[in-house]
Amino acid sequence: MPARALQSFSPKKTEGNLAARTGSRGGLVASDGSFGRVQRAISLRFLIEQRFGQSSAFSVGVEEEVMILDAETLALSPSVELLIGESEKLALPGRLKTELFASVVELNTDVCDSVGGAHEALRDLRRAAARIAEENDLRIAAAGSHPFSDPEQQEIAADPRYKEFVGFAGVSARRQGVSGLHVHVGMPTADACYATLEGILPWLPLVLALSANSPFLAGRATGLASNRAEVLAQLPRAGAPPAFGSYEAWEGFVERLIGLGLADDYTRFWWDVRPHPRFGTLEIRMPDQPTSLAVTATLTALLQALCASVDVEQARPVERGDYAQNRWAALRFGTGAELIHPDGTRLVRAPELARELLDLVSPAAEKLGINEELAALDPSTCEGARQLEIGEREGLEAVCADLVERTLG
Repeated sequence: MPARALQSFSPKKTEGNLAARTGSRGGLVASDGSFGRVQRAISLRFLIEQRFGQSSAFSVGVEEEVMILDAETLALSPSVELLIGESEKLALPGRLKTELFASVVELNTDVCDSVGGAHEALRDLRRAAARIAEENDLRIAAAGSHPFSDPEQQEIAADPRYKEFVGFAGVSARRQGVSGLHVHVGMPTADACYATLEGILPWLPLVLALSANSPFLAGRATGLASNRAEVLAQLPRAGAPPAFGSYEAWEGFVERLIGLGLADDYTRFWWDVRPHPRFGTLEIRMPDQPTSLAVTATLTALLQALCASVDVEQARPVERGDYAQNRWAALRFGTGAELIHPDGTRLVRAPELARELLDLVSPAAEKLGINEELAALDPSTCEGARQLEIGEREGLEAVCADLVERTLG
């Protein structure tokens, strides 16, 4: 990896004297002399349970957010409860879950030892969801956004947590009718997880550019390659996580905001990448949802190999200003973007930077046995380009029909 991206990083151990850690925080002693707030901080400390190292090295788990459409109109349909209810009768290599909107179903694999295993699991989950949908005059379609349905007009899922979130976040929550690919990569320790986060961070805008698949929003070609990434930036705690410097500091920040009542769990921090200690993973949330399952497999392989390529002893916090610039360029131009190189010295077009990244991760990819998946990557284009071509030639309903067909293709 380039030196600037992976220079010296000194992770603090997460183990240690809890009382000393808690006592170092100011303002925890109540005015009556009690230690109520200290006790609360301690109890929160134990809420973030860790399962790092409990799966094989660089195991993967994948979450796909897939749209549910009316079979006749191809508009979004709030039918997630139907799909989940029917799926519970089936033996599947994972599960179907709700998301914020009732017109989206989340497909979650189990923990997989290989990208190939995740690919097979997602194939079965997509097929099961599609079969249930077709039996009920519905269809499924995978993409980063729906070509013409207005996100703000969609029904919120019945889960009370989602209703509460919409009440808190208002229109910025109602605009989140977009879909992403989340890849979990197994980490051996909490410190390795945080160091890997910093090591891969400068490359994630490139991943966004390669995955851009949401050129339409509410019936408009907005000129953005990834409307999803722009919409996600409207959430609190979005984009790149702050440069905490260690897992322990990340954990302390999360605990403090939970204690202040700003979130009820660390999963309410919607950064592009974040530790997921309950799963023992680093969760990478950057890509738009692919339409082709082969693209999902390729992006999953790329992210697995990228994580495996990080020298955790050398990684250090990277420049967030460069990240913000690159994130914007990627969401605006997709694979046509010019990005600041991770070494910070020059601009590079996305396809050229992608070829450099493939070279960098090649040794890890060889060890992981994922060269075939990476060979399928075409850094010259992204799936959103196909949507735009069909939309211009045939209209938005034709775009939806193509998404439905290719979701199972």
